[in-house]
Order: sequence, then structure tokens, then C-alpha cells
Amino acid sequence: MKKRALISVSNKTGLIDFAAQLVDLGYEIVSTGGTYRTIKEANIPATYVTEVTGFPEILDGRVKTLHPFVHAGILAMRTPEHLKQLEELGINPIDLVVVNLYPFRQTIAKPDVTFEEAIENIDIGGPSMVRAAAKNHKAVAIVVNPNHYPAIIEQLKAGGVSQQMRLQLATEAFTHTAEYDAFISAYLKKVTHTEEKFPQVALIAGEKIQDLRYGENPHQKAAFYRKPQTAGACVANGKQLQGKELSFNNIIDLNAALELVREFPQTACVIIKHTNPCGTALGNTPFDAYCRALEADPVSAYGGVVGLNRQVDEQTATEMIKNFLEAVIAPSFSEEALKILTAKPNIRLITVGDLQENPATIDIKNVNGGFLIQDIDNAVVNKEDLQVISERKPTDQEIEEMLFAWRVVKHVKSNAIVVGKDKQIIGVGAGQMNRVGSAKIAFEQAKENTKGAVLASDAYFPFRDTVDAAAKAGITAIIEPGGSIRDAETIAAANEHGIALVFTGVRHFKH
Repeated sequence: MKKRALISVSNKTGLIDFAAQLVDLGYEIVSTGGTYRTIKEANIPATYVTEVTGFPEILDGRVKTLHPFVHAGILAMRTPEHLKQLEELGINPIDLVVVNLYPFRQTIAKPDVTFEEAIENIDIGGPSMVRAAAKNHKAVAIVVNPNHYPAIIEQLKAGGVSQQMRLQLATEAFTHTAEYDAFISAYLKKVTHTEEKFPQVALIAGEKIQDLRYGENPHQKAAFYRKPQTAGACVANGKQLQGKELSFNNIIDLNAALELVREFPQTACVIIKHTNPCGTALGNTPFDAYCRALEADPVSAYGGVVGLNRQVDEQTATEMIKNFLEAVIAPSFSEEALKILTAKPNIRLITVGDLQENPATIDIKNVNGGFLIQDIDNAVVNKEDLQVISERKPTDQEIEEMLFAWRVVKHVKSNAIVVGKDKQIIGVGAGQMNRVGSAKIAFEQAKENTKGAVLASDAYFPFRDTVDAAAKAGITAIIEPGGSIRDAETIAAANEHGIALVFTGVRHFKH
């Protein structure tokens, strides 16, 4: 009896050569639909699946392989009992199953796809055959990836597909169907608005965007993935216009830059170094905002990542090429800006479109053996939310400055202290083990500019020491969450120094 291969693929890469070699090796090919037509048009002998089942395709092709003559041929173990049953029923065993599924992901990626079209591209018979062959991998080789065709032919020529390779192929096959179902689930949850934020079982699917040269360090391997159905302005949807390949750290810093600069409706620029903002400023123009952000800490900005929430224009680009920057991310770049920036071909330029469309809803963090899921920190504090608890009331200008600093401190690693003045961050203290330590770093960076500045703290003050240090530096107003058991001491210190102190009631820890 001839060996039999069942082939039904949406990805026709390498199909003709593979099918021809199978025939040369003595295989009978059974096929369906477009795959059958492609093989026959190449003058390669093949049997249409209806000739095997004795039953026509029905329901517009929805049912063609869901038949015992197909699935019994795949699932039969090569035991005397199973082989006898096949013989009695006139069923031939199937030794090789080559299947990949309807292009569901590609279908839903089309901007004008309808719900009905998406549903019609959910494969039913394909996954059933893949899973059946993978289950019976000791007897049946299952191939879902055309890249394996040469290795399959090589092993068949050498006497047969090894058990080790069969098991590897089966593992890949179950991954293939699991991924397929995950994308269907994600799509349906999105269009029906039934996605659970914290489901009992969390399925996280992603499509590889690119392999990276390495991870955070050269000895770590890494890759970049996009979540299904992600739309809007984000790094995963960004388009690289020029520059070296993005690194793992570039991507992390680009995301930090974009998420901070997105906070501001006004023209803003941020410069990120190791995920923390070393410079942030508002400006009347992108050029103005960039210059003011750079001025805050030009030393740390060397090799930084720049984020803008407006188009990069000619004047801004001319200023940018004076410094060494790793990357720039913005809604767009003018033609003139691109001509200027190409003078430094290594700088990475990323466009993301309108920042108003933010796809982020949840934040996922890995721990050893698991992961945490939480809402993104999208809390916004406005003027009417502030609780003035000091004797001296802040001026309107101080309130505006504090709200600006508050938006920035949200994006600084805890313990976080931000010092701001004239809608420009002049000092940042990040990631210290105690809050007064972060404040001292911020004051040192700001130097003599702290006189008349404001201070933002991502969490409450456990002691009055930070307020005392702020007063010594010349800070006139402080914004912090409040809520410490020693708030009374902090308030007393602010009153002693004539500092305006406001509570937000919102904490912004960032670990």
C-alpha cells in the first residue's frame, strides 16, 4: 500500500517542490480546495479529498475533511487491532499531514474587515487534522511550517521521519493551534467588548515583530512582540524611518519617552536615559521644547532617547544633530527634518501617528514563575482635585508648575522626586532607597535654579526631612499624595518654612 500524505495549506510557500518530491518518494497525495488546484496545475498527481471520503464538500466548503475516512486514517495507531478496523472499513492510513490554517490573523489585520469575513476565516477542519496528527505523532508526521519541508524530505529519503522529529513537529503543531485560538479569542473579546481584565486563565498572545541582536545585555537573547489587535500610537506600531536596528533597551526607552510625552496636551519634549526622564519641558514650538528639555541635563542627555508630541520640523532637526542621540520618537517628521537627520544615518527615527489614540489598558510585569497584571496608571490630577493643607496658599502659577511636575514624577522610578520651574524639569531624583536621598540628587542636578521652584513627590513623605531640605534649596511649593501617619509633621514643616503644600490623594509608585 502506498504511503499517503494529506496536504491542505493556506501558505503555499515551497508547496510545489515539496509535493513533487513526495510523489517521487512514492507518496499518494490527498488534497483539498486551493491546495489541490495548485498541485494539479503543476502537473503533479493528487487525489481530491472527496474521492477519499466519497462525500462532496458541502456548506460552501465548511465541511470537507470532517469525515471518518480522513480522521480515522490520521488517528489510527499502527496496532493490529486498529489496522484491522481500517481494512474492514476500507480506510487507508495517512502517514503525513501537511496543514496550516486559514489566514485569520491576516484577515483581521485588514482595516476594512467585516465581522462576517473574520468569522468565515476561522478554520475548523484544519485544526482538527493538526491536533489529530499531533496526538498520533508516533505514526503520523505533522508539518505546519513550510520551513521544515527540506528536513522532512531528507529524513524520508534516509528511511523515514525520526521519532524525535515527530515529537518536535507535534509540539510545534499544538503551539500553532493554541496560537490560532488565542488570536480568535482576543479578536472576539475585543469586538464584543467582553474582555476580562483579570480572567481566571490569562492567555497572552503576541506576533513576533523582530528578533533582537540581544536583550538588556549582550549575553541575553531577546525578541520583540506585538499583541493582537493593537491599534493606535505605541512603540509596537511604530514605523522606523531610518537608523540602526532597534535594541532591547532602545525599545524600553522609546516606550518610556512616548508614554511621558503623551501626558501633555501642550507642545512637549522629553529626553529619556535608562527609562527615566533626564529632561522634560513644554515650549511654544517643538524646537523650544527640545532646547529646554536638553538644557535641564545636557550631560545625561548624551546618548538619550527623545520623545516629542508634535511633528519634528526643520529647526528642531537642525538642533538635534548637534548632539549624540540614540533615537527620536514622534507623531511624524517633516520632509525637511528627514533630510537633515539623514546626515546622521545611525540615529533611529520612529513615527507613531496621532498620540491621542492610546492602546494601553493593562500593565504586565514578570516575576519568576508567574506574572502580574494591573490597570495602567492613568490617574489624572487636575486643579480641582488638589487639597491645599498648608497655611500659605499656592499661587495660580505655582499650581500650574506643580501639576506639570506631577505628570512627570509619575514616570520616574520610585522613590521619585522631581523639581520643576517655568514648565521645565530642572532636577530629577530616581530610584533611591529613601526619599530624601532622591531629593538631594534632584537639588544637586538643579543647582542654584531651585530658588522659586516646585517639588513633586510620587509618594508621601514618611518624615519631614525632605520638606526641610526643600526649604533650604529654595523650593516654594510641594505636591505629594499625602496619607502618611506623620503628615502633621510634614504640614508643620511646610508652615514653618512658608512652603505651599498640596495633597493629591493619588500615589504614583513606579517599580
